[in-house]
Amino acid sequence: MNGLVDVIVGPLSYPFMVRGLLAVVMVGVVCATVGTYMVLRGMAFFGDALAHAILPGVAVGYLLSGGERGPVFWWGMITAILTAIGIGAIGKGARIKEDTAIGIIFAGMFALGIALISTVRSYAVDLAHFLFGDVLSVSPRDLGLTAIFGGLVLLTILAFYKEFLVLSFDPILAATLRLPSTLLHNLLLVLIAVTIVVSLQTVGVALMVAMLVTPAATAYLLTHRLLPMMALAAFIGALSGVVGLYLSYYISMASGAAIVLVCTTFFLLALFFSPRQGLVGAWVRTLRA
Repeated sequence: MNGLVDVIVGPLSYPFMVRGLLAVVMVGVVCATVGTYMVLRGMAFFGDALAHAILPGVAVGYLLSGGERGPVFWWGMITAILTAIGIGAIGKGARIKEDTAIGIIFAGMFALGIALISTVRSYAVDLAHFLFGDVLSVSPRDLGLTAIFGGLVLLTILAFYKEFLVLSFDPILAATLRLPSTLLHNLLLVLIAVTIVVSLQTVGVALMVAMLVTPAATAYLLTHRLLPMMALAAFIGALSGVVGLYLSYYISMASGAAIVLVCTTFFLLALFFSPRQGLVGAWVRTLRA
C-alpha cells in the first residue's frame, strides 16, 4: 500500500509535474467536451486539418518573437480562428462540399507552415514540441491561459447547449425553429479552433485529433444521451491525461504519445466490452442465436 502511495505522490514533489497534471486534466476535459459534438457531427477530419493548418501562425509567431511562447500562442490562436471561419465560409458559399474546403485549406496552410520552418534551421528543431507536445514544460502563464480559454469554451457550450443539441441531432428541426444554423456552426468551428490552440503544448499537432475524438468516441460506445456522453468523455479525457503523464514519468516515454495511447486503450476496452455495443457481447449473442 505504501508503495502505491509513493508511486502516486512521488512525482508531485516536482512543480513541473504538478503543473503538467493540472494542464492535462483541463485539456482532457475541454477537448473531450468539444469533441463530443465533433463525433456526433462527423467532424474528425476538420479537427485534424485545423490542428495542422495553424502551423504557419505558430512558425510566424516564433520567428517574430525570437522564440517566446506568448506571441506564438496568440499567433496560433488568430490563425486557428481565421482558418476555421474560412473553412466555414468556403464550404457554405462556394459550390464545393465542406470536406473539400477543409482539404484544400489544410494542405495549403500546412505546406506554408513547412515552408516557413524549412527556411530557418535554428527554430525548426525548437518547434518540435508543438508537433509532439511538451506538457512538462508548461509554465504558470501557460496554465493560466489554458484555464481562461478552456473555461470560456466550456461556458460557451453550456450557454448554447440546447442549440448545439438540436443542430447535432436534428438539423431539420433546427431550420423549423429558425435557429441561426450557420452562425452556430461557425461558432462551433471557432470553439474547436480555440480548444486546439490551448491544447497544443500538451499533445502537439500530430496527436491533437486523438484527444478531441477518442474520449468522445469511447463515451459514445457507452451511452447515447448527450449530457452523460459529455461527462463520461470529459472523465476519460482527464483520466487518460493523468495516467499517461505518470506512465511517461516512470518509463521515460514522450508524454503526448503516452496520453494518447492510454486514451486509445480505453477506447479499445469499450469497443470490445461495452454492454450494448461491444464486439464481445455481439459475438456472444450471435453464438447463442
